[in-house]
Amino acid sequence: MERRTATPTTPSLGPALIVKIRRATAADNPAIAAIYNDAVRTGIATFDTEPRSPAGQRQWLARHDRRHPVLVAVVKGRVVGWASLSPWSDRKAYDGTAEVSFYLQAEHRGHGIGRKLLTELVARSKPAGLHVLLARIAQPNVVSVHLHESLGFERIGEMREVGRKFNQWIDVHLFERMVPTSAGAAESGTGSRRSTGEGS
Repeated sequence: MERRTATPTTPSLGPALIVKIRRATAADNPAIAAIYNDAVRTGIATFDTEPRSPAGQRQWLARHDRRHPVLVAVVKGRVVGWASLSPWSDRKAYDGTAEVSFYLQAEHRGHGIGRKLLTELVARSKPAGLHVLLARIAQPNVVSVHLHESLGFERIGEMREVGRKFNQWIDVHLFERMVPTSAGAAESGTGSRRSTGEGS
């Protein structure tokens, strides 16, 4: 999930900004960690409160397989943002569900790079055999909410004051996007569903 706060002004990066989106490699680990750790220290985009170590970053990337890729956005040979599809749960029944996340360097926000990353994640979800994409967006974050909604995500729930960071309680909104089937429409999943009342 992209969980970032909007900035009042965004410096111009020039009219011919060329952004390359590709799969992350081990060589990208330092840049990915630097972008993520800035979010840890400065915002509510992530509920992590301790920076990710080099070893932790390597382990995190290694856990992402071809079905759950990590992508990077490259501008002038430099990684300026990243995005990932991650399993929503390790419980087998959730196998078709993944969570989207993306983070950008502060100076590269507001230039459409987040949209490019999220669009590419959505495009890769169908070939990966996924059925549902989920995003958790800490509030307030009008920019991220608008971006997700513009790409077909719908708000399906609100978790009130589930996080505490910077001495404040934070709400999280849950967004969902159904992945179209080969027929071009998302399956409704209207089959029989039984709940035992136990935690899922």
